[in-house]
Amino acid sequence: MTTPHTITPKHIKEAYTYETYKALSETLFSEGRTTADSPKLNTEAYLNYTKMNLQRSKRLEKTAQLTDTLKTTLDKIQEKWIWLVLTESWCGDAAQSIPVLAKMAEYQPNIELKFLLRDKNLDVMDAYLTNGGRSIPKLICLKADTLEELFTWGPRPQEVQALMIDLKAQGVSSAEVAEQIQRWYNADKTQSIQAEFGSLVNATMVEVVETNIK
Repeated sequence: MTTPHTITPKHIKEAYTYETYKALSETLFSEGRTTADSPKLNTEAYLNYTKMNLQRSKRLEKTAQLTDTLKTTLDKIQEKWIWLVLTESWCGDAAQSIPVLAKMAEYQPNIELKFLLRDKNLDVMDAYLTNGGRSIPKLICLKADTLEELFTWGPRPQEVQALMIDLKAQGVSSAEVAEQIQRWYNADKTQSIQAEFGSLVNATMVEVVETNIK
């Protein structure tokens, strides 16, 4: 566990809730914009990504169900945590994971789920790069009272991350990569992200207990 200097109470105060993040994404999309300011991320292609993401998120909100195993693990959390997620509305991986994170936070009231837009918070994003890149979504779990970092996750489940790296190494086109990644998510049905968070929470709780004993 570490104490980050990048994330401040100001970041937490200004972060969106799940509902306000969704509302922002939908409002901007209705105006022909994504959550990003860059013209490169407000093209017709990125607006189409955003449209699909909004649809996929709504579908997962209705269909995704937490496993009993994960619920049992989440029940172990006895202190207040903040799950701070860096994201943008155009990000396809975010659309696949954020609704599941929201279900976890809804189930466990000790988890407060908050969102920061990546491009408006590069000071935070650049402290949590993936292989040198600003990959999103990126979740940072913090103790609510001290903002001590407990763990991080993202930008996608490990299996699909490995698949993406392999496909890119083979020189597969971006369109084919996106199609294969979507097929993986469809087949996985949120099981990998749930298993990974179960492992992260279990490991964190063990460390918390050991720290308290010391």
